[in-house]
Amino acid sequence: MITKILIVEDETRISSLLKLYLERESFIVDVAEDGEVGSKMALTNEYDLFVLDVLLPNKNGYIILEEIRAVKNTPVVMLSAQNEKFDQKKRDGLGATDFIPKPFSFTDTVQRIKEIIEESRYKNRAVQ
Repeated sequence: MITKILIVEDETRISSLLKLYLERESFIVDVAEDGEVGSKMALTNEYDLFVLDVLLPNKNGYIILEEIRAVKNTPVVMLSAQNEKFDQKKRDGLGATDFIPKPFSFTDTVQRIKEIIEESRYKNRAVQ
């Protein structure tokens, strides 16, 4: 089964490495380095999971999360270097699936993404 992931992250080093790690696990990965571009990609294409940075140029990750939640239940993992407690409260209120504070382990993050995708597929099978 093909799994598509969208990473919206303006730090090229992070997005490139995360994409590399995910592609090694056979995921199809698209990357946007701008919030507005990422928002358009998220709303016009089908993905199995979104990875959103909070602080992005032109549109922040929380706004993109709100836009996604208005039309989709796709899992969303938020990345942020901001205050963890504040972000977790905001994340929970907006419906993010998980929050990963920066800096993070790429190996652990990929493992968590795999778990979230599997949980999502299990829930979708149970509903059908």
